[in-house]
Amino acid sequence: MENEEKGKRVIIKIGTGVLTRASGGEIHHAMLARLSQAIADLNKAGHEVVMVTSGAVGAGLSTFGLTQRPTETNMLQACAAAGQARLMHLYEGQFSHHGLKIAQLLVTHDDLRDEDRSKNVLATLNALLPHKQVIPIINENDSVSVYELKVGDNDILSSIVAMLIDADLLVLLTSVPGLVGPDATSENDIIPIVNDVETVLDFARDEKGELSVGGMASKLKAVQEAVSHGVETVIASGLNPEQLDEIVAGRGLGTRFIPPTS
Repeated sequence: MENEEKGKRVIIKIGTGVLTRASGGEIHHAMLARLSQAIADLNKAGHEVVMVTSGAVGAGLSTFGLTQRPTETNMLQACAAAGQARLMHLYEGQFSHHGLKIAQLLVTHDDLRDEDRSKNVLATLNALLPHKQVIPIINENDSVSVYELKVGDNDILSSIVAMLIDADLLVLLTSVPGLVGPDATSENDIIPIVNDVETVLDFARDEKGELSVGGMASKLKAVQEAVSHGVETVIASGLNPEQLDEIVAGRGLGTRFIPPTS
């Protein structure tokens, strides 16, 4: 591991299951406050943090009096349009308590896969990151993109961002504490370190909630892509955000995926 006193470039992906309450899909304000506090602490410690957040559709449900994620694409887009504004407003309020500001980047997978467009995203992030008082927050532009709403998710998107900016670490915060093996007796019986993602691809369990798009299989695909490009990745519980500093330091509870040595 690198010297933990050195600031790291960290991508933190926050899943819908972390940000929303299990019943009704409303934003979990107390959890959002805890996440913002933990990320602010990382910023204060000298780390460069880029957030990739889910939750826009869930945040927009109440605008239309909905209690469940709709199935129609046009309503998903409408919820995302309303929810993106609300979600950013909530993040802005929370980070302001710590003297921090936010900057939102709405992207699609095409923005990151296309070479010219990805250069524009990279240029924007490179312009933002030197400003330590600003936390870049990326989310999928679900209000105009159909692909992400139907089959995409922020796990893959966060891994692409991590590779794009040469991140030191990608942290996928989910509603479970890590990856468990097929013989595990509880969700807390997690695998601490994985040196070869190929050996655990079949261990995926579908823990996604009714408001989520991606499950553990999606996370492992994202992990596989990130570590193959040299980005260490951790799957950990977003329900315990206070351990983020430990995770960045190479400790904490979660499953850590080590990139192959060159």
